[in-house]
This record gives sequence, structure tokens and C-alpha cells, in this order.
Amino acid sequence: MSIWWSLHLRRDAASVPLARRLLVGAMETAGVDPDISYDLSVALTEACANAVEHGGRTATGGGYRVTAYLDGERCRIEVADAGPGFPGDRARSVPRALPADCESGRGLYLIQELADHVEFDNAPGEGAVVSFDKILKWKREPTLLTA
Repeated sequence: MSIWWSLHLRRDAASVPLARRLLVGAMETAGVDPDISYDLSVALTEACANAVEHGGRTATGGGYRVTAYLDGERCRIEVADAGPGFPGDRARSVPRALPADCESGRGLYLIQELADHVEFDNAPGEGAVVSFDKILKWKREPTLLTA
């Protein structure tokens, strides 16, 4: 089974729960294990919060895009914004350990810890792109298949 959706959202904190609820609903309907759904929903929340905070503005007010694919045994999520992108070498990786006095960057660290594979990248002239995926585990009886 495959589920795919994409949203274009305003850079507003109220948009973050919408993206999270859509993802959790799709995973619940497909029968994804709740622990996996939770991990991905936290990672998505952090990626969306970063887009809202750092995503930049365009002539139309700015926004960001969330795309999610549940395909076979994997879920892939991409959050792209129109901001300045990640500075310097941050586009490629986030340190595995953060200093105790670090006041930012924990969201990217959480994404890295919760997902199986993560990419932090800059789209030339378009902003930052955070992509992550996770191998899915399933409940015994998916909601979608029982009716």
C-alpha cells in the first residue's frame, strides 16, 4: 500500500499541528505501529517548527512545504522552506552530541535520533530541505484493511 500527500503551509505555528495530525492519521489508517508513528510525528513537528522559525519570507508572505510518502515498508518525509538555508557545513550533518549549554539545534538533533536516515540540505535559491525516513513496523490488523 502507498499513501502520499503534500501540503503547502503558511509560516505560522498553528500550521505545525495540522501537518502532524495528517501524518498520524495516515499512519494510523495504514496500520503503522504507534511507537513508529510517535517517533515520526515528533521528527515532523521539529522539522516544521524549524521551517516556521527560519523559513524566510517571500513576496506572498512565505510558507513551507511538507511531503510524506508511506510506501511499502518505509515512510519518507520532506520539509522544505524558502529561507536562507543551513549555514556552512550544517547542511550536511548535525553533531551527534550537543553541548549541555547549547540553546539551539536540538530539533535537528532529535530528528536525527528518531529517524533511520536524515538529510539536511540546501536547495539553491529555495531554502532548506530536511528529509528523513524510517522503516515501518505494523500493527497486526491495519485499520484500512478491516471494515
